[in-house]
Amino acid sequence: MKNILKLMLLSSFFMVVISSCKKDQVKDYLETRYPPTLTASTSDLSLSFADAAKEALKLTWTNPNYQFTTGASSQDVSYKVEIDIAGNNFTNPQKQTVSVSKDLSISFPVATFNDYLLNQLVLPPGVEANLEIRVISSLGTNGAASLISNVLAITATPYAIPPKVNPPATGDLFLVGDATSGGWNNPVPVPEQQFTKISETLYEITVNLVGGKQYLFLPKNGDWSHKFACKKTADQSADGGDFGYDSSDNFPGPAAGGNYKISVDFQRGKYTVTKL
Repeated sequence: MKNILKLMLLSSFFMVVISSCKKDQVKDYLETRYPPTLTASTSDLSLSFADAAKEALKLTWTNPNYQFTTGASSQDVSYKVEIDIAGNNFTNPQKQTVSVSKDLSISFPVATFNDYLLNQLVLPPGVEANLEIRVISSLGTNGAASLISNVLAITATPYAIPPKVNPPATGDLFLVGDATSGGWNNPVPVPEQQFTKISETLYEITVNLVGGKQYLFLPKNGDWSHKFACKKTADQSADGGDFGYDSSDNFPGPAAGGNYKISVDFQRGKYTVTKL
C-alpha cells in the first residue's frame, strides 16, 4: 500500500513539473497593430520672417495600438517624422528626420520649418517647394515592429535668412595646412590654394591633399586671425560637417591622399569634401 501511495505522489509531482514546463514555453507574440494615420493642420504653409515664432504646421497621428497575445504592449512607442522633397520617396540622404517620444503630435514654428527647408533640404528661398511628410512608429529603442503612416503632400515657400556663418568680409577664402602642398606656411601659394567664389555664401576649390593631415580656411592670405575651423578635430568627419568662425581646432583631412573638391557653404554653416 505504501508503495502504491509513493507511486501516486511521484506521478502527481511529474504531472505538475510537466505542466509547469509547458506554461514556461508560452511565448508573447505581436498580435495586432495599425499603421498611424497622419493628419496636418494645413497643406499650404505660409512662411515669413515676421511670423518666425508662430506655428507653421502641426502634425497629429493615431496610436498604432500595438497588442501582444498577453495584452497591450508595455514598451514605449517612439516615432520619427520624415520630411522630404516630393518624388524622392524618402530616399534623400538630406531628408529632415525629427524624433518624437510617445507623443501623438508635434508642432513646428515657422523659423524651425524654414530652417529645415533651407539648411537641410537645401531648397532655394522664394521658390515654392512640393514636400512629402510621413511618420514611422516603432517599439522600444531598437526600432522593432516599425509601421509607416500615410504620406501627406505639403507646399511651402522658404524665405531667405542670414547665413549660419558670416561669409568672409574680404570676399576671399584660402586653404592652409599640412594637408596642402604649401604646408602651414602663410601666406599660401595662389591660385593653387585660393577658393573660387561661386556665390555670396558658397566657395569651392579642387586641390590635391596629403593623406592623414589637417587644414584650415583663411579669409585673408597671410593673416591667421578670424580663421574658419571646427569645434574639435577628433569629432569631425573627414568628409566635412559644421564649421565656425574662429573655432578652435583644425579640420581633419582625408586618410588617403589625392584630388578632392572642398565646398564651403556659409548659408548652411557646413562644408563637404568629395574625392574626385
